[in-house]
Amino acid sequence: MHHAGDAGAAGELSALRQEFHRCLTRRADALFELTEAVLCADGPVRSVAELSLAGEHRRGHGSGYAALARGRVDIDRLRTALSRVSLPRAADGRLVLAVDVTCWLRPEAHTCPQRILCHTYGRGKDQHMMVPGWPYSVIVALESGR
Repeated sequence: MHHAGDAGAAGELSALRQEFHRCLTRRADALFELTEAVLCADGPVRSVAELSLAGEHRRGHGSGYAALARGRVDIDRLRTALSRVSLPRAADGRLVLAVDVTCWLRPEAHTCPQRILCHTYGRGKDQHMMVPGWPYSVIVALESGR
């Protein structure tokens, strides 16, 4: 939240956190703490054990692995909860979206399912190559200010 004094945004965030916890149907507390640890991490997360060192995760690293293996999320309920969140808007009220289409390149993973050839730009000496991997997209709504 960029505006700490905005009680409406704080209330909306609190309501979303509560609804997200209700979407977790098995191993809810451990999954919730893992999610908070991922969101509060200072950089890329390389392992579940690394997440257990974050202050938001108050359990041992074994509970994180167990939550990922046996935890459950009610996807339909989560989708509904996320669709109710108000979108940030620019100063003039417009909805501004940013899109990033990225490939997770895995040329060595020969037997992984759903792997396709991803077009890459400028690898090597300005060469465009097709490299096996998984494409994914991220779309975010932007607001004015920092």
